[in-house]
Amino acid sequence: MHEMSLMSEIIEIVSEDAAERGFKKVDQIDVIVGDLSNVLPDALELAFLFFQRQEGSVIDEDSRLHIIREEAKARCPACQCDFQPDYRIALCPECGVPGSLVVSGETFRVESYEGRDGDDEN
Repeated sequence: MHEMSLMSEIIEIVSEDAAERGFKKVDQIDVIVGDLSNVLPDALELAFLFFQRQEGSVIDEDSRLHIIREEAKARCPACQCDFQPDYRIALCPECGVPGSLVVSGETFRVESYEGRDGDDEN
């Protein structure tokens, strides 16, 4: 389950940025996960639950993970048909030409996070 190492990296990146900004707690992390990114959202959420239980982290049991799904879209270079591919290499449903250009769906990144200094109750 590579989502465990991905979540570890996300928390490390967010933690470093939060420390620079003086945040002691992270309330929410927003992550974009594309349908073709090879990241399973359910496994990513499970990994987040694991890290919520770790002591000394900027996330805790009240922190939330918000996954923003990015739909896969592709465009045929021959007929310019836009379609939703199942895989990175897909045949155009209109003309059958292979090698369509993936327009979206490969993204995997931290979009944003919400944090606070820790003195606030909410």
